[in-house]
Amino acid sequence: MTRKFSGDRLLVATHNKGKLEEMAHLLEPYGVQVVGAAEMDLPEPEETEDTFVGNARIKAHAAAKATGLPALSDDSGIMIDALNGAPGVYTADWAETENGRDFMMAMSRANSELEAVKAAHPRLAQFCCTLVLAWPDGHDEVFPGTMPGHLVWPPRGDNGFGYDPMFVPDGYDITFAEMDRWDKNKISHRARAVKLFVDGCFG
Repeated sequence: MTRKFSGDRLLVATHNKGKLEEMAHLLEPYGVQVVGAAEMDLPEPEETEDTFVGNARIKAHAAAKATGLPALSDDSGIMIDALNGAPGVYTADWAETENGRDFMMAMSRANSELEAVKAAHPRLAQFCCTLVLAWPDGHDEVFPGTMPGHLVWPPRGDNGFGYDPMFVPDGYDITFAEMDRWDKNKISHRARAVKLFVDGCFG
């Protein structure tokens, strides 16, 4: 039996503005006000696990312990079939530079590595999102969501963030970055994980 969430204010353990805005938009119909980790002056814990659920648990439990509030964390990334699931949990790491994150560089690396292994088309990939809701007493609930699709090159579109400009979701002929941001938000891997979270914790 999934533990229910009670309350109208939810701490989302992320410093990523784009993720926070997406979560706020997805949860708005349920009367839930979202507050981010930065607003609560929470540090970013080191993500030392090699799975999405492992890293999401680190962030959610750290935030719940620090604030005494239930905390929802998201760990997400893109898994590319021909690269044996890479970059996976290292999706953001591929974009790291001395001056912050450069996702054009990360996308270029993904394409270069696909070219190096002569990956056949369509170059299948999936965006993955794992949500963990943790309580201060150490209990948590896990909600995974995925969106399959394929990769294109060169990147297309100016919306979205991360690897969105090179990812075409199944059933569409445009990339996430060519979609209206909120239309993408309705079908994304994060939307699917949030639906499981809502069905489990609010139902």
